[in-house]
Amino acid sequence: MSAPAPVRADPRAILRGDLPDQYLTPDDIAVMFKVPKETVYQWHKKRTGPPGFRIGKHLRYDPADVGTYVTQRKTADQDAA
Repeated sequence: MSAPAPVRADPRAILRGDLPDQYLTPDDIAVMFKVPKETVYQWHKKRTGPPGFRIGKHLRYDPADVGTYVTQRKTADQDAA
């Protein structure tokens, strides 16, 4: 009797590691913060909003980075008050 073949992990899961299943788009950010999409692009250009990154010509946001940004903004506002 032969041993069963070893189960191989899904290579996509290995490559993905701790990456989210889906990144946010500028449209998503605009809806979340109730601002025009152009404001989201200006935030990115001026580096004042949540940190984003480009995949080719497409701007994307990591949900964890957006959450961290919101927490930092809330803390900064509370400290200023």
